[in-house]
Amino acid sequence: MRLGIVGMLPGDFRTFQRAQMQAIRDMGFTGFGFHLNGDDVFAITPAACAAGRRFMADEGLDLAQFAITYNECLFHPDRAVRERVAAKIVRGTEIAAQLGAQAFLLRPGSLNPDGPWTPHRDNHRPANADLLVETLRPLAAKAEAEGVVLALETHALSILDLPRKCRGIIEAVGSPNLRLILDAVNHFQSMHQVYHSSDWVNHIFDELGALAPLAHIKDLKVANGLVLHIDQTVPGEGELDLARVLQRFDALYPNGYGLIEHLPLAQIPQAVANVRRIAAEAGVAIH
Repeated sequence: MRLGIVGMLPGDFRTFQRAQMQAIRDMGFTGFGFHLNGDDVFAITPAACAAGRRFMADEGLDLAQFAITYNECLFHPDRAVRERVAAKIVRGTEIAAQLGAQAFLLRPGSLNPDGPWTPHRDNHRPANADLLVETLRPLAAKAEAEGVVLALETHALSILDLPRKCRGIIEAVGSPNLRLILDAVNHFQSMHQVYHSSDWVNHIFDELGALAPLAHIKDLKVANGLVLHIDQTVPGEGELDLARVLQRFDALYPNGYGLIEHLPLAQIPQAVANVRRIAAEAGVAIH
């Protein structure tokens, strides 16, 4: 498998600098991801994309994951909201194609107005899964036309919570260009799952592995508190059976990217060292 990073670059690829790319290479990464503000997509020209693609090619790094940020929900009951965010994603798909991105990450959003990764009871209503499929079908068709892989990010707080449900939504859309991000940490919902993480990781891969050609590499821990708090931590320093994650992902995608994310710059070297050590012990080659 290959190792990449999200979080070492600004959101606008037009501002990337050679020193930033050198810093990524110095950490031992061969690819990266970044998040463009979704409100900026209509100002991005094909010429800017062509220049950005040449720049990245000259730097010898893969654009493993392109993403745009937006607060709208893909299954919002207001059709105008869904159409507004769909227009951003359509233009984002064109940008992803023009940049040569290996995957274009999408977030499903939330009915909670506080943000796309916040809880709301109606996120989990079956009827909203139907609305999500309705929104995704034309977006997947656009991705097929542009030769882009859309990769939906999953999370326990979102409509894409349980692995089997996530698989069902992808199958309902029925497009080879709509896939998932394999982010095992995002599927943990209980202490039992955390303390028996090998079993839960196997379940996640059994359900989603064949549909998830890009992985996010994180770890998790149970924090002290009077109610359940499952927090992220540096890969290799928590409860997750990271060796099992790496083995199962590599078995499916030996050239696929695992992306380290959500870490301050000072913690990235330790994360890289941990991941490489665990991979070597597990018999997984990172190249």
